[in-house]
Amino acid sequence: MIGPKHVAIIMDGNGRWGLKKKNSRNLGHKKGIIRVEEIIKQSIKKKIKFLTLYTFSSDNWKRPKIETNFLFTLLENYIDKEFNNLKKKNIKIKILGDIDKFPPSLKIKLRKVEKNTNYNTLIQINLALNYGSRQELVNAFKIISIKKKRIITEKLISDNLYTKNIPDPEILIRTGNTNRLSNFLLWQINYTEIFFVKKLWPDFGKNDFNIILNKFNKIKRNFGAI
Repeated sequence: MIGPKHVAIIMDGNGRWGLKKKNSRNLGHKKGIIRVEEIIKQSIKKKIKFLTLYTFSSDNWKRPKIETNFLFTLLENYIDKEFNNLKKKNIKIKILGDIDKFPPSLKIKLRKVEKNTNYNTLIQINLALNYGSRQELVNAFKIISIKKKRIITEKLISDNLYTKNIPDPEILIRTGNTNRLSNFLLWQINYTEIFFVKKLWPDFGKNDFNIILNKFNKIKRNFGAI
């Protein structure tokens, strides 16, 4: 059985995990980074070519500024730590979303790591940052309007999304015991197998990931046929 090429993950539950452990949401975010590293390694082992991580949604600006600033610092520190390793490990980084509102230093580093890893081929990690699926669709239609295309097709829309040239995910995982999509990849998941997980993201490990991959491989996917 051929496994999935593309897995997308809504990494929910960091803050709640931190509050339960040490009464600190930031602790959960730090632990969440460790889980990201573990799932990336496992994805490579399973020969998954695309891994999309819902890292910061366009609605996350509603959170306290002290928390968003901590998230930005955490992400910036991670880039500083892993910048050279990403190229050595042949990992490609792609940004999905509008990062213009991000702190200048973080924005520069994100664009630099995206450019620096552009030709890497082992796995592509898509970081959804200041991402919202509805806004992605609005942006796509604005671009199409500027191009003055009169015939609208599914391919035309797909070609103007952040995910252009990225196959739709076969699997979407959401941790955190919450059964909703939260404005994530709404166009792209029309035939995606969705797995809602009760565990909070910092408790989600490679064994949980493997269980989902095994379940996926047993699913008969008909895509509307019999």
